[in-house]
Amino acid sequence: MAAMTPAILLTVDDDPEVSRALARDLRQRYGEDYRIRRAESGPAALDALKELKLRDERVGLLLADQRMPEMTGVEFLAEARQFYPKARRVLLTAYADTGAAIAAINRADVHYYLLKPWDPPQEKLYPVLDDLSRTGRWKIGSRLTIASGSSATAGRPALTR
Repeated sequence: MAAMTPAILLTVDDDPEVSRALARDLRQRYGEDYRIRRAESGPAALDALKELKLRDERVGLLLADQRMPEMTGVEFLAEARQFYPKARRVLLTAYADTGAAIAAINRADVHYYLLKPWDPPQEKLYPVLDDLSRTGRWKIGSRLTIASGSSATAGRPALTR
């Protein structure tokens, strides 16, 4: 029996430097078990998702910046649900925006609202993503957690194969 192709973790951020940094941090922690892909706009990410869906690829995580020029992160995550409704959705923002958090819950069924900066990722990014994959697979969920530091998810299990 052939091995299953690893699921994709897709990031969306319009700032190329931030996009590369986020992809780098994800590869360091999850690169052996998942394929890390990035897009620099919501529309480009939606096009990528359409293509992945046509190829019957698995997408486990969608991580999008809230403030982007063509489409907000909430708008992207809400539209992305039609292609991958079981993928975990994380909204990333540099601003503590209550309105965006409410929209994230109501429109995109976001699982986490993560504040920038996520550095160091060992304290602010990986614990959140590890929590989303308690058993080693990105699982379906419906709760929103706001995470701004290591205390938000301290003691959560690590990602396993």
